[in-house]
Amino acid sequence: MMLLFRVRLINPTFERSTVATKRQNPKTTPSFHCKASSFESKTMAHSSAPRMRKCRQTKKEEEPPGGDMEDLFSEKETENIRLSLLGWYDENQRDLPWRKTRSETEKERRAYEVWVSEIMLQQTRVQTVMEFYKRWMHKWPTIYDLAHASLEEVNEMWAGLGYYRRARFLLEGAKMVVAEKEGFPNKASSLMKVKGIGEYTAGAIASIAFNEVVPVVDGNVIRVLARLKTISANPKDRLTVKNFWKLAAQLVDPSRPGDFNQSLMELGATLCSVSKPSCSSCPISSQCRAYSLFLENGSIPVTEYPTKVVKAKPKLDFCCVCVLEILIQENNRSGGGFVLVKRPEEGLLAGLWEFPSVILDKEASVAARRKAINLYLKEAFHLEPKETCTVVSRKELGEFVHIFTHIRRKIYVELLVVQLTEGGTIDMFKDEAKDTMTWKCVDSDVLSTMGLTSAVRKVYSMVEAHKQDLSVSSNRTAISRKRRIT
Repeated sequence: MMLLFRVRLINPTFERSTVATKRQNPKTTPSFHCKASSFESKTMAHSSAPRMRKCRQTKKEEEPPGGDMEDLFSEKETENIRLSLLGWYDENQRDLPWRKTRSETEKERRAYEVWVSEIMLQQTRVQTVMEFYKRWMHKWPTIYDLAHASLEEVNEMWAGLGYYRRARFLLEGAKMVVAEKEGFPNKASSLMKVKGIGEYTAGAIASIAFNEVVPVVDGNVIRVLARLKTISANPKDRLTVKNFWKLAAQLVDPSRPGDFNQSLMELGATLCSVSKPSCSSCPISSQCRAYSLFLENGSIPVTEYPTKVVKAKPKLDFCCVCVLEILIQENNRSGGGFVLVKRPEEGLLAGLWEFPSVILDKEASVAARRKAINLYLKEAFHLEPKETCTVVSRKELGEFVHIFTHIRRKIYVELLVVQLTEGGTIDMFKDEAKDTMTWKCVDSDVLSTMGLTSAVRKVYSMVEAHKQDLSVSSNRTAISRKRRIT
């Protein structure tokens, strides 16, 4: 059973790196900073003596040993790295479902497979992606199949991978390519015009599927390059990233660009890991400055590169979720279901289904949370106890913390079961206002099969556990009563 309506929502609450020697000379060097940043140029531009500005003495710590970002690889280094990496990759590449060999006539199919896999692999582990990828390809084996899918279908297939905007852009990009009727773009520059395809993904598709000699730079590649050249510059800095692209472009093998790019990423994902690199097994350790530096001075580990960037603390917020179960009695038949609300088409978790919820300014008591939920239900659904419904039960089920990219959210969960007043149906909530919110009422069978986010599914699992406990308790009470009677 599934009913879909739209109802009014009155007020939703919803350069270069410094070549320094910190460890060789741990002392700090005093330096002076004048408020006039162009002091020297001003003294040359004016014949009169410049006004003296107040200067302050500060201590500037030197950076760890670092290579020059403009110090490119020599021809010999480039050739050795290409040969070593490709030889290692041919022997050791992982058997992954998106690495199927395709014929020349199937380049577009290959491009689509690379695209899907690269989007799924963003912020997600390979082992997690593999099963999702197989299910996706079984349902939409070509870009033309995907272009005919709905966003809801795509979100259901994506449920559990997180970062749902990726799925939305993948669908929109597929529709764009198919609509233009010019085939799959085969150049990195053309691919970057497709919705959701950035420089990295464009480079991966173009080099792997179409053999274009272009580089790719992701976190794995940055780690390998930073260690090869002992680059201590901030890897998140725009200019530093630009220079990493220059280094990667110099290394790409012109005869096997796709395989070389994959070998570089494969090395970073396996041997040249973040915390436990296997340098002794690395095919290019003889070209690695970080490893050479470690052998010379054991106090400077390879893991010093790239420079660690302190992550900003995630914002803390609070949310109360109301699992609203509506019971209906019509023509001597009982029915009803759970209310789900569709999120706005923009912003966090855009277009996904969730239980009614309210974001709170701060941690709140049970009474305060219920007051906020009651106000929301009244404004969104005109649902008021004693007037439009009777509260059958209301139970606090617990709380948990869910981590988004930049948000740490504490979620309080309650189950509210209501019985519509006599003659009332779900149709009574329908409202033809201009400002609308999409919602639907689904039974437990439909809810169990929907593609819901991990947080929403966790909320529902708490509801199921509660109902299971009630069922067990009810059975025990019935058995106890039967024993007393006999």
